Amino acid sequence: MASIYDFEAETLDGQPAPLSAYRDKVVLIVNTASKCGFTRQYAGLEALWTKYRDRGLVVLGFPCNQFSNQEPGDAAEIASFCSLTYDVDFPMMRKIDVNGPKAHPLYVYLKGAKKGLLGTEGIKWNFTKFLVDRQGRVVNRFAPTVEPKALEGAIEALL
Repeated sequence: MASIYDFEAETLDGQPAPLSAYRDKVVLIVNTASKCGFTRQYAGLEALWTKYRDRGLVVLGFPCNQFSNQEPGDAAEIASFCSLTYDVDFPMMRKIDVNGPKAHPLYVYLKGAKKGLLGTEGIKWNFTKFLVDRQGRVVNRFAPTVEPKALEGAIEALL
């Protein structure tokens, strides 16, 4: 597989979401959680989506419960939390695993394409961010501590 376009996800409401639908877009992929110290980053992610979507940015949220059970809810609870608490309008996918034997194939690809600190592949925590260019190639990986606003320069360079 040569790009994110080779993968499919599922939306929170259970609809198929082929990533090929985002061809020719800059894509920011983030594993999210509703009960994390970084959850406030939803506001920054929404701000990026609002500011840059007309220029070709797509933000994709992938809820994950693998880090201290910080995303325990079902799809309806996640959708309600994101909408009511952070007014999230960017696409949110079904809850997935990002590490281990049940890791979603997209995340297996992302981790292999852009390794983390000291060459590690595993996702260390919620709100790890992958920035993908218009050809579907992973160009950068950002730690959970990197605030969404700090990604503006990297996003603009790809737009």
